Amino acid sequence: MGVERIPRRDPPPYEELQDANLLTAIREHGLFRTALSDSNQFGPQAMILMLVITATLTGIVLGLMMVL
Repeated sequence: MGVERIPRRDPPPYEELQDANLLTAIREHGLFRTALSDSNQFGPQAMILMLVITATLTGIVLGLMMVL
């Protein structure tokens, strides 16, 4: 019995940014492309930033709903 495996997809284009930081990566590739497409080495940090933004907005909306 042969086990069929799901074929791997080709990795997305990746550009390593030399002597850069998260803000430079977001400025060059954008937050969504950096976080979701891993276009550079700052993908995990950008994903954490998106999580913080989403949690903050959700907290604000829920807080406003409780007040009103």
